[in-house]
Amino acid sequence: MRTKTVLPAVAMTAVSMVFTLAVVMMWLGSAVPWLVALVVGLGIDGGWLATLAYERRLAAQGDHNRMVTAIGWSFGLLASGVLVSHAVTVEDSAGAWLAVAWLPIAAKALWLVHGLWERTALTTHALDAIQSIQQEARDEAAVARARLRAEADTEETRLTAVTAAGARVARVQAKTAHTLSGAWATLEAARKGEGTGKALTSVTAPVTPGVTARWELPVWGPSEQVAALDAAAPTLTDAALDQLVDAIRTSEDPALSYRDMATRFRASGHSASEVRLRAAWKRVA
Repeated sequence: MRTKTVLPAVAMTAVSMVFTLAVVMMWLGSAVPWLVALVVGLGIDGGWLATLAYERRLAAQGDHNRMVTAIGWSFGLLASGVLVSHAVTVEDSAGAWLAVAWLPIAAKALWLVHGLWERTALTTHALDAIQSIQQEARDEAAVARARLRAEADTEETRLTAVTAAGARVARVQAKTAHTLSGAWATLEAARKGEGTGKALTSVTAPVTPGVTARWELPVWGPSEQVAALDAAAPTLTDAALDQLVDAIRTSEDPALSYRDMATRFRASGHSASEVRLRAAWKRVA
């Protein structure tokens, strides 16, 4: 992965340095001796290469120096300026020379990208861990979406069933109310009929016409609460129960069986559970 960023930067730097040196030799060679032009070209490329090497050393140590970075960009701008100046002064093929004037800046930008990649690079183990975490998060999100969707479908089905059941109950209640209303209307019509009083009078004791009992409809509505039953008889103690069971058992000769004794015990109005009655029988027998 490291070669994907460092190789383009190295290639761009080499091409930029070659073009810079060639332009300086062609441009200044006609005005000054070629050795002077060569020194100027190598000085620009050498300064740029030196600052780049120092930047890479600082990056390898995890450090950064803004002064060195500024000097490196200055050499890059100087190289681009030389290429642009040469392209402007050249009468023929000026556009072609301007097309390569951006190479020093592009080379510096590629080294900047490579430095950013190095500062953010992770090991294979870390990348695998991040990928596992992301996959787990995607799985959990998918499961949560499926669960919510299933719960929503279930709730929709339940509401549909409840609504349908409520509608059926409402229809049954409406039908029942209609039937009861019709029945009450029929009873009311029968009560108010002309022959109803005569029919009721004919089946009751003879009374005077003025005091004939009126036939009232049954009440359809709340009824009065029925009074509670009287309190039950007090429960017999074990001693009293034993004495009573023994008296009933020995009331005849031979002594009564348990079944006959229990029948007479309950027929006489006494009350006791089957368990207590059988236990008393065992104690006295």
